Amino acid sequence: GSRYRILNRNIQISTLKSQGEHTMNQQGILVVVSGFSGAGKGTLMKELLRRYDNYALSISATTRKPREGEENGREYFFLSEEEFKKLRDEHKLIEYAKYVNHYYGTPKEYVEEKMAQGKDVILEIEIQGALKVKKRYPEALLLFVTPPSAEELKRRLVGRGTESIEVINARLKRAAEEADGMEAYDYLLINDEIDTCVEKMHQLIQLQHEKTSYHLDFLGKMREDLYHLDERN
Repeated sequence: GSRYRILNRNIQISTLKSQGEHTMNQQGILVVVSGFSGAGKGTLMKELLRRYDNYALSISATTRKPREGEENGREYFFLSEEEFKKLRDEHKLIEYAKYVNHYYGTPKEYVEEKMAQGKDVILEIEIQGALKVKKRYPEALLLFVTPPSAEELKRRLVGRGTESIEVINARLKRAAEEADGMEAYDYLLINDEIDTCVEKMHQLIQLQHEKTSYHLDFLGKMREDLYHLDERN
């Protein structure tokens, strides 16, 4: 279908762009961000992308219809159910789930192409999806965003003024369930003050780049060179 072709075309374009930019040790990493509704994840990531240019937001594929103002390839890749299932069956999704009769998933090629360009890719998904990603990409960094307290979470949800008390209570109930999975994450980000939290998030991601598992080529070369050092003298 046309939307499936658009998705593939976007991936091909990013491949072309990456060819001239990729340098040794510039592989990006995958960062999975989860958190309670009302924790401020959206604001946090918007600010991170505004301040630094080495990040890219992962774009999900979905079978739901575009809302007014949404563009294919910007907010989502909008696919038919047939197109989505084709990606799924060809193992081209990192993870996927079904919510309220619509499928949502993370296209693997888009994420991997961005990482090949040296971008750190940020993927915002709920806990179940995050654990699936960690299984598939053990080196992914998992961050969980939370307000400083349960009271503050409720205050923020009420303060939005956009949802009924029933919806707020449903979100709080869901937060209580999600709290059970927090230990699966690498780091907890307490979003008390946005500036501090953005900087902390950036530092944690950059620190991940220094892990030895990201520098196996360098370590191998260093070992080899040290082994043969005497021969050169």
